[in-house]
Amino acid sequence: MNILWDFDGTLFDTYPALVEGFVTLSQRDLNRDEVLRWLKVDSKTAFKHFGIDEDRRAEYKQLDIKYSKDSKPFEHLEEVLAAVENNIIVTHRDRESTDYLLEKYGLTKYFKEIVSVEEQGFNRKPHPSSYEFVLKKYDIDLVVGDRELDLLPARHLGIKTVAFQNRNIEADFHLDSYAEFISLVFKNKSL
Repeated sequence: MNILWDFDGTLFDTYPALVEGFVTLSQRDLNRDEVLRWLKVDSKTAFKHFGIDEDRRAEYKQLDIKYSKDSKPFEHLEEVLAAVENNIIVTHRDRESTDYLLEKYGLTKYFKEIVSVEEQGFNRKPHPSSYEFVLKKYDIDLVVGDRELDLLPARHLGIKTVAFQNRNIEADFHLDSYAEFISLVFKNKSL
């Protein structure tokens, strides 16, 4: 089985860092739950909702990197990664911080390829260009993400989807924990 993974909020619990970075960027005492709700849509929408100029995106990325150094992978993730033939990441996160977190937890060995969307010149998700790039090299059986924008390109390309910790988006499977992954997804006859 070949799986394409989102990174933030899917492989690693980076939302606390993303929220702190966003609140710091805003220079206001924003409600963190509200910030999280908007970031779960996408950062562009959150910027607009809270009146933050898109020109400050680079500053936000730097704050995210600073705060996310302590982010951890989700529980039971490693046993799922070990059971997969090819794991590929497609992320908006920069390559250096992605590599840092994977190496910190000894997970680098499980990934065949990491696509850092903007650094490699692709349009941001949900545009399918980064997924199409991956499909030229690998037959992808499944895409795992926590936001609609992670799963839209997969559905557009006819790939089965898993929504992680988000039952409010359309997906073939919904998981709240990777402890459920092998029994729910791997044993499904339609894959």
